[in-house]
Amino acid sequence: QLQASGGGLVQAGGSLRLSCAASGRTFSTYTMGWFRQAPGKEREFVAAISRSGDLTYYADSAKGRFSISRDNTKNTVWMQMNSLKPEDTAVYYCAAASTWYGSTMSRENVYDFWGQGTQVTVSS
Repeated sequence: QLQASGGGLVQAGGSLRLSCAASGRTFSTYTMGWFRQAPGKEREFVAAISRSGDLTYYADSAKGRFSISRDNTKNTVWMQMNSLKPEDTAVYYCAAASTWYGSTMSRENVYDFWGQGTQVTVSS
């Protein structure tokens, strides 16, 4: 089970840190990803991190502003979001995949488990 949190309302240029806590003892065996869905739009990939955290992959929209990290001892993955823009407004979801697929981590169908979303709203 994945539980996302940390969303909220922030002004443009501000920062938020999203958390995704996983239950169970197998967290370290999963690659983790973040997706988002804005109103009226399809869900889109944001970032992914490998099991050990040594590999990351970002959507172009996230590069340089967002940073994904994880702590397997805490069964938690984070996404630090800086320099937020109104277009970052969306519901953010975390997800778990059984392996690392490189750039294919951007595809929803490689993920096995999904958490509920957390709302991020960026005001202009």
